[in-house]
Amino acid sequence: MPVKKSYKSKKTPPSQMLRVPTPLIEAVKELSRLHRLGQTNAVLHGLQSLISNIDSNTDINVGASGETIKQLELRVELLESRQGSDSDIDSKSILKSVTNLEEKLEAMTTRLAQLEGAIMVLQRASTPTKARSRTPYPNQYYQREAPQLQPFEEKNLALRLVTDVATLREKRETMTEKEFVRWCKDRDPSGMGWQFNEKDKLYHPVK
Repeated sequence: MPVKKSYKSKKTPPSQMLRVPTPLIEAVKELSRLHRLGQTNAVLHGLQSLISNIDSNTDINVGASGETIKQLELRVELLESRQGSDSDIDSKSILKSVTNLEEKLEAMTTRLAQLEGAIMVLQRASTPTKARSRTPYPNQYYQREAPQLQPFEEKNLALRLVTDVATLREKRETMTEKEFVRWCKDRDPSGMGWQFNEKDKLYHPVK
């Protein structure tokens, strides 16, 4: 007897369902019906109408969305301009405060330099060449030593010599070392000369 061949039943593939926007459901159903009836021309015509409808709706939505985006952009630009103006105001106030502080510090430095020079002049005038009273040891005299001046930065020395940094630098670069020391002595309140040190970039006092 011939052996009957068994055929495995093929599984029906799962249906692939597409989500269709609600306004287009009726149009898609109509196209599906025409396709089952074999009316190709009617299906093509329906597809063209459906595509035109989708395009027109899309243009409208895009236009509305574009208007909304423009309004949002304008609001963002307005907020950024306000923040920028506030930042400029804060920066200007901070800069003004720093400038006022620098001016006060410069005035204090000038005043201190003048007081230091006046104190040194008074000390030189009041220091006797010989002591008026004898010390416990014979042939020795009491003499007060003047305070030692510290090296000055260029800006502070310019204030002490009642000049500006540009003039001080010009004199140092165009004069010889001796001429510069003499020029400083003529302007210094205590008659002290000043010499520039290339290593530490400071002006050191010289007699």
